[in-house]
Amino acid sequence: MRLPAPTKSQPVRTEQIILFRVSGQLFAVSSASVKEVRSVDTLSGAAKEIAQAGLRKVRHIVQRGEHSLYVVNGAMHFGLPPFEPALVFVLRHTRTALLVDGIEKMTTMTRLQALPQAFCNDERDWYRGVTALDQTVVPVVKPEGFLTPDELFLLDSSLQPKDSDSAASHTGGPPSVFEGGGLESTFTTNLPSDPGPLESTSDIPVDSDPGAAPLGFKGAGLDPTSTTIDPASLPQ
Repeated sequence: MRLPAPTKSQPVRTEQIILFRVSGQLFAVSSASVKEVRSVDTLSGAAKEIAQAGLRKVRHIVQRGEHSLYVVNGAMHFGLPPFEPALVFVLRHTRTALLVDGIEKMTTMTRLQALPQAFCNDERDWYRGVTALDQTVVPVVKPEGFLTPDELFLLDSSLQPKDSDSAASHTGGPPSVFEGGGLESTFTTNLPSDPGPLESTSDIPVDSDPGAAPLGFKGAGLDPTSTTIDPASLPQ
């Protein structure tokens, strides 16, 4: 009698992510989606102030060569209390620079769960799904979810010649959102790309209260001593 050949176990797919905070709230983003990490102070002289009625989360624009990046206030985007940003994430393949409190740590995730039904409004466009790390549920953001095509159209419309001329003539000090960035040193980090993103699954149990606030992750915390990659080791 011939015994069946042993089956080879499939390697576990992983995705490197950056855990970051906005107004103290924990979020995750694929490290492959973050082109650069900068101190807020490094943008203080390059950012120009803009105004678009109905889109309070964007107040500044940064010109990068032939392209312009819109600076999104993370707290206003997520509907969280105001905060003083320390870092800017320049997101790859988007026109978004995201203001955040800071980096919690870098680690890997092996599973991405589809959003619970409690997420039923705009947040379904903000997140790829959720993941569980150290028994903590963390939303994983979509880099392209910070500015919709309609919002980009409105912002581009506000940069017509008469408005751009007005912005160019602004002679005041650095925009207030970039004052006191909170970091003594500045740095730029070009993060390496990693394997393709995980597909969303539904095999991770997540407790969700249908009556809870859209985020549903208030008070989530991670032990900073369990860091896989110490953010302090990032190139300065």
